[in-house]
Amino acid sequence: MTSRPTITAFAASPDEGRGLARDMRVRWALEEAGQAYDVRLVSFAEMKQPAHRALHPFGQIPTWEEGALALFETGAIVLHVAERHPGRLLPLEADARARAIMWLFAALNTVEPPIVELEQSEYVEGDRPWHAERVPLMQAAVRRRLDDLSRRLGEAEWLDGGFSAGDLMMVMVLRRLEGTGIVDEYPNLAAYVARGEARPAYRRAFEAQRAVFAAAKGG
Repeated sequence: MTSRPTITAFAASPDEGRGLARDMRVRWALEEAGQAYDVRLVSFAEMKQPAHRALHPFGQIPTWEEGALALFETGAIVLHVAERHPGRLLPLEADARARAIMWLFAALNTVEPPIVELEQSEYVEGDRPWHAERVPLMQAAVRRRLDDLSRRLGEAEWLDGGFSAGDLMMVMVLRRLEGTGIVDEYPNLAAYVARGEARPAYRRAFEAQRAVFAAAKGG
């Protein structure tokens, strides 16, 4: 890339600096690519205004602006970054590249949905009398996905050869289970997430995201 992109992020992130908000995925990809970037912080009120909805029609974050190009959806943005930096987040060999993209979509379309349902259920329906009965069912749905993923990963370091955008997205999706103890039931997946979190690019992205929360809290 020759221009410096700008991404948007929460001015007051509900994840409280834990690196779970979706801008973290884009920050990590940019750090892996060695691409400098700017961040524009937006409030929840600003996210629903016409100016932001022109970038993201659903009023969410992150967005990406680079010259005349505006993007939303983390999968699309991470793939864009990966494609613009050959060899950093996508293999150069065509078949391996296709498999890395496959895993990026698997993380978002197959593994993440039951995790998000479990995560959000407490806020959406936690006060309903039937919620307690639904929780084990949602947990079971998550475990079914993790059973399959754990078997496929086995003792490998990454999902398909070297680290890729597919691993970046899968690690971030699995991190959404932080605090539930579910990932810890799968030692190879817990180790897989830990390897992702140990990458220098991840640490830089995490500290950058956490700094926004620290500044908002006055330290």
